[in-house]
Amino acid sequence: MTSEAFVVPLKAFDVAKERLRLAGTESVSDLAKKLAIGVLESCRPRHVIVLGESDEITAFAAEHGVEVWSSNATNLNGAVQGAYGALADRFARLIIVHGDLRNPTGLGRFEPGAGVTIVTDHHGRGTNVLCVPTGLGFHFAYGPNSAHLHRLEAQRLGLPCRVVVDSPWRFDVDEPEDLD
Repeated sequence: MTSEAFVVPLKAFDVAKERLRLAGTESVSDLAKKLAIGVLESCRPRHVIVLGESDEITAFAAEHGVEVWSSNATNLNGAVQGAYGALADRFARLIIVHGDLRNPTGLGRFEPGAGVTIVTDHHGRGTNVLCVPTGLGFHFAYGPNSAHLHRLEAQRLGLPCRVVVDSPWRFDVDEPEDLD
């Protein structure tokens, strides 16, 4: 068993970043792809697995030399939960990172603490990076206030939990103002 792997969930680029599309941002598909490439490259030299839901994402992952795990889940929590269960026999812990970080530099050198490590978004409410040990029945809760919900889940499991609020990874790109 390898100690850890990065898991990067990605939506098909032509449907990703819906809020940017609704706001009229140009070239959203290209932006989503550029952000994802930055994240994948920054995760090296560690093992990287892309969670994909489309042939486009499978081809993208192969093109960038990373493993792909296909998901039939209908949402982010289902996809991550499925990968968490399926990868438990291969990795002692998973580091789930969003593929839309504005500045992913240094992810490959990330040293999470024991137990659960949460890197929040710049509001302190979302979860941009989450490191969890496998095989413990952790339940993922991405969405509103996910950082708080993930901290409660670590508490439920009796795991130490470190919350990082001042990381350069706290900036993801969801809204037009996130591009500034």
